[in-house]
Amino acid sequence: MKATDLREILHYIPQFRDKVFVISVDGEIVEDDNFPNLVLDIAVMRSLNVKVIVVHGAGFQIRKLAEQTGQKISNDDGTGVTDAATLKLALTAANRLTHEIIEGFTANGLRAAYANCIKASPMGIIHGRDYLFTGKVERIDTELLNALLDKDITPVLPPLGFDSDGKTYRINSDAVAVEVAEALRAVKLLFLTTVDGITMNGKFVRQILVHDLEDALKQHRSWFPADQQSKPSHAVKACQSGVNRVHIINGRVDEGLLTEVFSNEGIGTLVYANEYRQIRPAMKKDISNILKLIKPSVQQDELMRRTRADVEGHLKDYYVYEMDRNLVGCVAMHPFSEEKKIELACLFVHANHENLGIGRKLIQFVDDTAREKGFEIIFALSTQAFTYFTQKAGYKEGASSDLPATRREKYEQSGRKSKILVKSLAAAAPAAPGEANSLAKVTS
Repeated sequence: MKATDLREILHYIPQFRDKVFVISVDGEIVEDDNFPNLVLDIAVMRSLNVKVIVVHGAGFQIRKLAEQTGQKISNDDGTGVTDAATLKLALTAANRLTHEIIEGFTANGLRAAYANCIKASPMGIIHGRDYLFTGKVERIDTELLNALLDKDITPVLPPLGFDSDGKTYRINSDAVAVEVAEALRAVKLLFLTTVDGITMNGKFVRQILVHDLEDALKQHRSWFPADQQSKPSHAVKACQSGVNRVHIINGRVDEGLLTEVFSNEGIGTLVYANEYRQIRPAMKKDISNILKLIKPSVQQDELMRRTRADVEGHLKDYYVYEMDRNLVGCVAMHPFSEEKKIELACLFVHANHENLGIGRKLIQFVDDTAREKGFEIIFALSTQAFTYFTQKAGYKEGASSDLPATRREKYEQSGRKSKILVKSLAAAAPAAPGEANSLAKVTS
């Protein structure tokens, strides 16, 4: 492990200490060669005082068992009709899998226990169809789960529930995970499956606001592969029920779970319930990170070189964009109050966070802030991406005479020959959605 990896993990520890994570593992992942590594990842989380609950599916094992015994099943994932024969197979498969998971935990020095904490009722008759032994979650026994967690015991929950008479019902594991996450007020719900995350209309999605995902599921359900619709649908339900962040990742990736939890980029898809990213004024402690952030662009002559003294001397002009308390973007606004002009400068977004709309938000933030402060003209200097400003952001190419006198002198002395771009704030046009990557490194 690199020292930088350890520093990144340490950055997250205060946020996650004593918080609850619900990890939902597809049955196929439990049988994968990488599962022992996942158990080790969970061991790391537990050592950092993260409270973990494991929910597992069993559809893969039910199908295998049906093939081995020559039996026909009515449904394998707990969403359709569960007849008596299928319930019997589900009990065998789920209980065996629970035992295997607990064995894996024990082998790594972790205490784990099966908890019959899911109180269920029958799904009943829907549109004239009796779902027989398929159930739905009525209540989660949070007292039992918290008691186990307080004793450093990881609860392992199969996709089964019990009613008040002790009858057993097959329940979809994704639905169980959502109910448990809501009941325990989990800060994260992680789905470990066999795909890398959410694919929409053939494109992999790294991060998406829950409202956007919900709209896509309602209006363009065909964008989602038919066999991959459960996780996005349940991610929406989880976010709407109070879980701020839901992660969908490939459980076959070595160290994937830790990478998803303890790095800013992750490996899968993040569905988030709130706009957790924010723009704020830069502080003195940010200066080193700002210089580190823009260094690649300075080296490529896209941004003008700045020293620590340069940034510190104009620190009140700088704003940073945070994601999970990590600085991933910045922008500066240099005012020229007498002329009622303001310069948009040092606009940069980290390459790993392009195409997320961050650049667009930073540019719009500058427009709105400048307008509120009574500035009439905004200008920017760009050497390599000036076409974005003229084609997408409402700027027009100007001349040196458009610059304030003091800025014009500095411009002429620099020798960079940047394009001068000017916009009237009265006619400001917001950046078009989806154009954020063009704004990653464009202004001097």
